[in-house]
Amino acid sequence: MTPVAIIGAAETDRLGRVPDASVLELNVEAARRALADCGTPPGEVDGIAGAFDPRQVAHALGVRPRWIDGTNVGGCSFLLHVRHAAAAIRAGHARTVLVTHGESGRSRVGSPPRPPDPASLPGQFEVPYGARAPFTRFTLPALRYMKTYGLTAEHLASVAVAQRRWAERVPRALRRGPLSVDDVLASPMVAYPFHAPECCLVTDGGGALVVAGGERAAGARAVPVLGAGEALGAPLIAQMPDFARADVAARAAADAFGEAGVRPADVDHVMCYDAFAHLPLMGLEAMGFAGPGEAGGLVAAGGTAPGGSLPVNTNGGGLSYTHTGMYGMFAIQEAVRQVRGEAAAQVRDVEVSAVLGFGGMFATASVLVLGRNAGG
Repeated sequence: MTPVAIIGAAETDRLGRVPDASVLELNVEAARRALADCGTPPGEVDGIAGAFDPRQVAHALGVRPRWIDGTNVGGCSFLLHVRHAAAAIRAGHARTVLVTHGESGRSRVGSPPRPPDPASLPGQFEVPYGARAPFTRFTLPALRYMKTYGLTAEHLASVAVAQRRWAERVPRALRRGPLSVDDVLASPMVAYPFHAPECCLVTDGGGALVVAGGERAAGARAVPVLGAGEALGAPLIAQMPDFARADVAARAAADAFGEAGVRPADVDHVMCYDAFAHLPLMGLEAMGFAGPGEAGGLVAAGGTAPGGSLPVNTNGGGLSYTHTGMYGMFAIQEAVRQVRGEAAAQVRDVEVSAVLGFGGMFATASVLVLGRNAGG
């Protein structure tokens, strides 16, 4: 199979509150920084992808693509973009693909309106009954998981604590102060069982990736895409086949790990979407890093924190680093940094990193397996 790699990766200069930049400007800034990261002029880009209108981004950059992907299935969209870009490059439809993200999640500058659709399934069967914000919907699988496996409030709080321990080492992380389980449990309740530190940040920012094949995929800083998978689940969280298992992630992971030819034991580093604290637990189990109901104990024992056996969400994740609303781009960015050996909270000898993203609650999932080039 033709090698394909992420050769450029960068985030916007600022994350958090960026009231003077629109969604388009965040996409364009991230794109220019990613292109500079790998020394690629815009004229060499012949493919473009993004959840925000790729037409506007391409026009602003002066890019004339012959391959376009505007897939938007929620926060994991950028993982799908990388998978689709790799397929396009291998098929000869493009040589150099730019994947961009920019979102004014906090300041709402230039954000496309998202009016509720009363004819949609959520519009008919969730919104009229008060299930609007994500924290009002994600309570269902979280509570079922806790009931099924005996997960305690302390276990759930341990996810936020473990990720804060990573964030303390990352200067760009928005939340870096010390955090204990007692601190989490004493904080305001947002929607049972979620306390404030167990809910993601709401920020502005963006990131971009440059994906290429051929000789450029063999560069020392290139990060090969070893495997990828994607899957769709139910459009309503109430219709999940099993509230205590992220089936959609398990299906995506099976394809990604199968294509990469690796097992969970071969993975050195994991980025797992964490809009809320239960997602890493269900995600780790779906990918095979822990048995059913075992992830809470792994995290509470320090297994995913600095010094643990399985480093997870080493930038602090959506709970402590940043979360613009669609977090998947930032999970990929951190995985690239770890494989390159350039992360702020660098893990030793990262050869293989697995990235899991969710979209639309548990409606969509995607998994990437990224590796290191020989000599990289």
